Amino acid sequence: MIIEQPKVFVPKAELHTDKLKNLEKFGRVCYKSEDLISEDSADKFLRKILSIGHESVIEHEKATVIFVVDRGISHEIVRHRIASYSQESTRYCNYSRSKFSNEITVIEPFFYKNRKELYGCWKNSCEEAEKAYMKLVSCESTAQEARSVLPNSLKTEIVVTYNFREWRHFFKLRCSREAHPQMRQVTIPLLLLFKDKMPVLFEDIKYDERFPQEYYAEIILT
Repeated sequence: MIIEQPKVFVPKAELHTDKLKNLEKFGRVCYKSEDLISEDSADKFLRKILSIGHESVIEHEKATVIFVVDRGISHEIVRHRIASYSQESTRYCNYSRSKFSNEITVIEPFFYKNRKELYGCWKNSCEEAEKAYMKLVSCESTAQEARSVLPNSLKTEIVVTYNFREWRHFFKLRCSREAHPQMRQVTIPLLLLFKDKMPVLFEDIKYDERFPQEYYAEIILT
């Protein structure tokens, strides 16, 4: 069994400033103020329309990222409806094959790291699930049948595409103190990246600042 940390892959082109210029161009159609477009007018325009709640304009551009998380967190991610998803499938991925090193991969729950007894309980349960899965497959169960014993901690990769309005909604819900800790682990550092690259769209979104930075998931620009 392989134990991994969560991470998020972000293609650099997804947060390109040209998208802000496009949003300004599209938004100014509403006011027929295209003549006011200049090299540095996008931020001012977008900040103004967001301040008055005119968020439909920013639906015209989107961003795609790849989350590497456990199945439990992916189940929460797909609750967001205005989206496109492509996810590693336990129906078609047979983890007994060599391409998966003949073992399952799980995401380590950071909240058990310093709790030896609880960590051992979690690890043992995942190992037992792996044994059961491999036995079922060896007895001619299909991958989609054997997946019934796989744990929530199973690693999954999910490609997520939201328009920028939905990203705002996503971050507001998933970076708050009420969100699952493993969700905050990936969403808070991702929000901080979005704030850095496109501050005008995300600078007002609050997050759980008390969440330990040592547990932030790695954000990888590709």
